[in-house]
Formats: sequence, C-alpha cells, structure tokens
Amino acid sequence: MDIACDDHLNSIASLFSDSVTDIEAIKNSIRDILKAIGEDPEREGLKDTPARVARSYDELLAGYRTDPRKLINGALFDVKYDGMVIVRDIEFYSMCEHHMLPFIGRAHVAYIPQEKIIGLSKIPRIVDMFSRRLQIQEKMTRQIAEFIDAVLKPAGVAVVVEALHMCSMIRGVKKHDSRMTTSTMLGAFRTDMSTRMEFLDNISRGADRLHF
Repeated sequence: MDIACDDHLNSIASLFSDSVTDIEAIKNSIRDILKAIGEDPEREGLKDTPARVARSYDELLAGYRTDPRKLINGALFDVKYDGMVIVRDIEFYSMCEHHMLPFIGRAHVAYIPQEKIIGLSKIPRIVDMFSRRLQIQEKMTRQIAEFIDAVLKPAGVAVVVEALHMCSMIRGVKKHDSRMTTSTMLGAFRTDMSTRMEFLDNISRGADRLHF
C-alpha cells in the first residue's frame, strides 16, 4: 500500500508540523508568566524552570512532529484473518487544549481486517501520535479511529477512550473521581450490534477502575 498516495492520509499528515519546537520562545514566555504571577524567575528554585518547561513541552507535545506516513513505515501485512483484533489498555497522556492541563487515561482499539493487518506496536504509536498534542478527548477518539480506517480499510474500527481530566479535578468543579468515556464505532462495529457487544464485553472483562 502506498500511503503517500492516499488522499485521506495526506490530509491527516497536514495536521502535523515539520518545524522544531521553538524552545527559546517557550522559555521567554514562561519567564513572563512567572513575573506576571509575582514570582522572581531569577531566584534559585526558578532559574532553570523556563528551560525545564520548554523541554517538557517538546516531549509532551511531540505528536505535532510525528509524520503518520513514517510511523506506519510499511508495517502492513497480507494475512488471511477476518476475526476481531483488539489492543486494550493502551496508556496515554494528553494536554487539554482549553486549559493546557493534562488528561491521562487508556484507549481500547479494535478492528476487523479485510485484507491487511498492522504491526502490533503501531496501534499504541497511533494513539500517542494523536494524544501528544493539545487535544480534546472527543476529537482524539475519532481521529484514532479514522486514521486506522484510512490505513487498513478494514470491515470496521472501534475505539473507546477513558480518561481523568486534571482541568476538572484540581480547578473548576473539582470532582476528583469523575472520568470521561468516549467512543467511535465505524463499519461493522456501528452497524452490527453483536460485533459491537463482543468488543465491549472484551474490554470490560477484568478491567480495573481508572485512577491515579
């Protein structure tokens, strides 16, 4: 499969940037924030904080600089298998685009192959590619599903994401035990109730409650 020739994948690739993180700009902005809240950015405990924050943003938001075509890197295989493939409990972290606070959770991904399967490690990498950026959970869930659908053209794709959001735990409503669940069902998972229930039964079996 020539991923570079797929219009859908090229449009997804446009979400990502070839430029490097502007570390100096972030450092200067953090210094300004420290001054704005009444701190001294030159005192011992804060002197290196702008650089640390800049480096952490470069890591936390690495999804902006992940090329989806390079991520797949030919790891598509012709296999005669038409059962369900499930990768569950994929840990992820992301940053809420509204408050720039973390949300942390797990994703469960399934697809039903038609002609091709994808290398196992690629599915967690796809989750990371969309989570490591400023995000909202609803959009991230759909992006993961639509990307897998575009790459594999399977009979169906299902994605369920559970997450705890710091923006509602430590500020605002301050509900520590609330969690958010989102789902996207495509193809057979959307049209066939038994297929959808098989997936949901599998990911609920033996699952621990999400917590910090």
